[in-house]
Amino acid sequence: MKQGSTNRKVNQQAREVIASILLFEISDPRLSLVTITGCEVSYDRSVCDVFYTADRGEYEEVAEAFEKASGRIRSLMARQLSWRVAPALRFILDKSVDEAERIASALERDAERNRESAAITAEREAIEAAEETDQE
Repeated sequence: MKQGSTNRKVNQQAREVIASILLFEISDPRLSLVTITGCEVSYDRSVCDVFYTADRGEYEEVAEAFEKASGRIRSLMARQLSWRVAPALRFILDKSVDEAERIASALERDAERNRESAAITAEREAIEAAEETDQE
C-alpha cells in the first residue's frame, strides 16, 4: 500500500516513541538488545504493528517479554502521543535482518570460491606457459 507523508510521519513517530520507551522505561532485560525496525499504524490509529529484531537464540524469550510488557508500553505510548486512541500493539518479528545476513554470508562464500577458482586457473596457466617455454 502506498504511504502518504502523513502516514509515514505517524509510523515514524510511533517507532521513535516505542524505541524510547524500551530504552528508558522498560526494565525487562530480555528487551535490552531489541531493535525496533519499523511500525505500521492503521489508518484510524487503532492498531500498530511493531516490527522488531533480536538475537537469533532469543526470539521466544523476546516474544514473551513483549507479550508481558505490551500493556505498559501501550499506556506509556498513550501518554507521550496526542492521538485520540492508544493503538493496540502487535509485535512482529522482522526476519529481514536475518535474511540479509544469510545472503551476505552466501555472497561471501561465493566470492571466496571465485577467488580460489581464479587462483587455481592462474596457477594452471602459469604451469602451461612454463611448459611451452621449456619446449621451445
